[in-house]
Amino acid sequence: MPAASPRPSQRIDGRTARSERTRSAIVEAHVALIREGDLRPTADRIAKQAGVSLRALWSHFADMEALFAASGQLILEQRDETYEPVPTDLPLERRIEAYCHQRARMLEQIAPIAKASSLKEPFSPALQSYRRTHIQRVRDELRTLFAREIGDDEALLNALTAAAMWPTWGTLRDAMGLDVDAARQILTRSVTALLTPR
Repeated sequence: MPAASPRPSQRIDGRTARSERTRSAIVEAHVALIREGDLRPTADRIAKQAGVSLRALWSHFADMEALFAASGQLILEQRDETYEPVPTDLPLERRIEAYCHQRARMLEQIAPIAKASSLKEPFSPALQSYRRTHIQRVRDELRTLFAREIGDDEALLNALTAAAMWPTWGTLRDAMGLDVDAARQILTRSVTALLTPR
């Protein structure tokens, strides 16, 4: 007696699962290439890294902008996996120290991503949107961690946010050639100066 054919729903579920795996592989390959230093990976290189055909890539993503959007979401998720909130009840000096250590580590992790994004961000609504998301996350973290010191001082929050964002870190590390420890010390000094009453 011949084996029963899989039910249609099972076949659909299997195709859906394979499609999701392929999509995830493409996004992960895109992010991996950037982290490895390929700041402008082509669709062909991404497909080869993912182990799929170029046709498969374009069947899952209408264009590079759609891939940027999916990759941006993955980067946010990866950031969340390594993020550890600094306790808000620590003394100010310890909060600053812990924040700047974590912020320096995370800025180093996103360095290739930030550099790659800066090349295409002026022309990419998806990348511009993720930049705004990153800024808002930094602002929210600063507002929570240093609530007592910031109060309703919006200018202070803006100054702290600017000090903690990638463009400042990139200037310290790349343009000025400082190592991680020296750049972190400057970040710590900047945050301390902003938060410490004169």
